[in-house]
Formats: sequence, C-alpha cells, structure tokens
Amino acid sequence: MGIRSFLSEPLARYIVGKQQEWIVRSGEVQEEWRRKLVSKAAGTQFGKDHFFHDIQTYEDYRQAVPVSDYEDLKGYISRIKEGEENILWPGKPLYFAKTSGTTSGTKYIPISQDSISNHIDSARNAILTYIHETKKASFLDKKLIFLSGSPVLTETGGVLTGRLSGISNHHVPGYLRSNQMPSYETNCIEDWETKLEKIIDETLDQPMSLISGIPPWVQMYFDRIIERTGRKIKDVFPDFSLFIYGGVNFEPYRAKLMESIGKPVDSIELYPASEGFLAYQDSQEEEGLLLLLNTGIFFEFIPADDFFSENPKRLSIHDVQVGQNYAVIINNNAGLWGYSIGDTVRFVSTNPYRIVVTGRIKHFISAFGEHVIGEEIEKALRYAMERHPETEVVEFTVAPMVNPATGGLPYHEWLVEFARLPNDLAEFSNDIDRRLTELNIYYKDLIAGNILKQLELKPLRKNAFIDYMRSQGKLGGQNKMPRLSNDRKIADELIRINH
Repeated sequence: MGIRSFLSEPLARYIVGKQQEWIVRSGEVQEEWRRKLVSKAAGTQFGKDHFFHDIQTYEDYRQAVPVSDYEDLKGYISRIKEGEENILWPGKPLYFAKTSGTTSGTKYIPISQDSISNHIDSARNAILTYIHETKKASFLDKKLIFLSGSPVLTETGGVLTGRLSGISNHHVPGYLRSNQMPSYETNCIEDWETKLEKIIDETLDQPMSLISGIPPWVQMYFDRIIERTGRKIKDVFPDFSLFIYGGVNFEPYRAKLMESIGKPVDSIELYPASEGFLAYQDSQEEEGLLLLLNTGIFFEFIPADDFFSENPKRLSIHDVQVGQNYAVIINNNAGLWGYSIGDTVRFVSTNPYRIVVTGRIKHFISAFGEHVIGEEIEKALRYAMERHPETEVVEFTVAPMVNPATGGLPYHEWLVEFARLPNDLAEFSNDIDRRLTELNIYYKDLIAGNILKQLELKPLRKNAFIDYMRSQGKLGGQNKMPRLSNDRKIADELIRINH
C-alpha cells in the first residue's frame, strides 16, 4: 500500500463521519445556511435592493427574492465585470466561471473565496466516500487523469476567468499533483483534437488507474487509443479501476464504454455545475446522488409542471417528495440568489436526500402538448438497448418533425449514431416508442388519437455528432450534446452534416 492510499483511509473515515452529522439534521442545516447567506450579503447592492435586513423567515425570503436566471442577474454581474465590489456578495469574486448560454451568450458565473471549497472539497469527498465504503484506495498510488478544459485563465474586471474545469485544475491537492495526468502544458492546448492526441502520447505507457470526464469525450479518448494500439483499454491500462463522470446521464453510453474497456470498473457520478457542486454518488449500492446540503448552498425546488406559471410554488428541502420532478433553484455564497440552474431532478430518497438528474427544464419536446422530458427519452432508449443487447449507441438527440416533407402525420425524429446497429432496427424503434407511451401518458394519447405517428429513427454516419460539435466550436472539454429540443435547429444541421 502506497502512502497516498494509506493516508486516505483515516481521512475518508473522518469525512464520512462529518457527513453523517449534517445528514441527520438536513432541514436544520439548510435553514442555518439561509440565515447565514442573507446575513452576510445584507450590505451588498443586491441585499440592499431586496431588503435583506428585513428578512426573518423563509416566507420573507420568498417574498423578497424572485426566481431568477442569468438574464435577471446580468445587470449586477456587469457591474462586477467593470470592477465594482460588494454587488452580489461581499468583496469581489475570486473567479468567474465562463460558460456558454443558449440565450445569454457567454455567461460569467461568480465563484467567491467562500464558495470555492464547495467545488473543490465536494469532488475530493466523493472519492473519499467511495474509499470509505469500498475499502479500495490503491488507485491513488497510480496515475489519474481528469479530461478537462484548459487551466489558462484571463482577467475580467480584475477577476480571474476561465472554464470551471480549468479553474478546478488549479486547486488539485498537492499530494495528487505528482500523479495527475496530462501535463499542465498539454492541458493548456485549446484545440480538443490536438490536445487529445497529446494526452494519448503522454498516458499510453502510464499506469492509469482513475479516468474522469464527460462520457462522450472519454469515449473519444478510448476510441483513439484502441485505433492506435488495437487493444482494449483493460489491456492498455491494466490498473484502470475507477471511472468518474458527470454532466450527462451515463446509461446511454455505458454499453459502448464498457465494451471499449473490456472489463467491469467501478464508477462515481458527480453533479457539478458552474453555479455550484450540487451532489455526488455516495454509495455503490444505493440509487441516486447525495444532495450536498452543507456546502454553502440554500436549495429551493419548484415542481417542474409549475415552473412556467406566473407564481410558481417554491419549496424548501422540508417539503420535497420522493418521485416528484423539480426544477432546482440555488442561493449560494458566491451571490446567486433565487437562481434557476436550468436542471430538473427527482428525489429517490429523503433520508438521506438523494436525487437523480432528470433533464433540463427548457429541454423538452412539447410541440403537441406531450411534454416529453430527457429522463423519459433516456429510459425508453435504455429499454430498447436492453432488449437488443448487441446495440451500442455513440450519441443521440430527438426533435419534433411538425411538417413532414412527404405529408402525413407529424412525429418525433430520433437521430442516433450507432457504434453497433441493432439486428432489427425497426423493432428497436418500436421498442423505444412502446416504452415512451408507457412513460408519458400525453404522448400515448397523441399516438392513440392519430395526432402523432410513431417516432422515426434515423441512423447517422460515424462521427456525425463530433462533426456537429466541431462546427459549433464545442468539441471536447465540458461541452454536452442536448438530448432533445423543441425545434429543429440542431436536427436539421445534423442531417445536413450527415450527407
């Protein structure tokens, strides 16, 4: 046993012990955070504008602070970018996490000295929780790779600015620096494909034990290694035993990733966002991700069906129910107030509070009132893949076809890149559609009422999605492919690229 793995076990025991202390009083801990956040920010511009000094109860808070998105806070953030202090949170942010928005262009999400530990410690604690449960720590003594964005930072109004993954790279604990891959110089390469080739050059002969990243980009890393070597990942990296991922649902990628690896490996799911590290998988046995209720975030939840109403109902952690789909609202110690991060989650447990991420609140198909969400799409695909185990999916997206060129009823069009086609594509498509009607009563009624016809599945050529992401300047790093859209902007461009 190496020194890292040896020392990790008592630290893991300590971290899990502290975790259990706040889990048993989750509701109280959240209320304590609400009071702390409001008190500390009372003297900021936002605090003055929203009368924080007068807030006593959660009901007071809901009345004073509206639900917001980036556009609503943009005026405050613009002042911070111009160098002003004490706007959303005392002082100036430590960083801006730069991220792409669909309606707001580039977004600059503040990370403060108070909130940086939420991002860094949570990732560490996810690994330590895994070590505590499984008693597996030897992977710490070998090489670890985090496929991430460039750590090169710029300045915006005197605030260091970069991608979240690049910012996090500056806070990797010293004891892991010596076995972290790739090199800093390679990590700084902006072009993903150039960077990927350099990463492979550096890692191919190394004892890689932990690999972390967003599944489609990890798959691309694996594919290039297999092309170079002609060997499965288990044979290239025999010490590889732990895969850490986040950003997208792993299930659609699982079969192909595991086939590429060639052996079972443990995995840990993370739920990081530029706005905060929200949850992580704390058990290899239990379903869901532990919601991090003691790291500087006061959470609120809006029933997803109510989100777009004029006065949506906002709930604290006390009031959530298992099985309900909620939009996530955060208030944090970087100055995000009543902030909708755009994600929806479903609670699978309230003791402790564990969630699964179900999709994006604005990513759904409801061209005909069906309101099909990401979780339903992914479950239907998973069902079909289980019935056709020879199938391997690389990537997919779904869009409505409202006015088919050949006439006839409208339908949902599934654009899928397969690594291995199902033996019977028509039956595979039928299985998806059948499962979707079971999961979504509105979709079922539209099919039964001859308003929609059964979905159509269009296989795309190899690398169609990679070429699409490249054309959008979003190849690699932390970029994700939208699972479904309510229009055909992505679908039409994919079809154009496919030819």
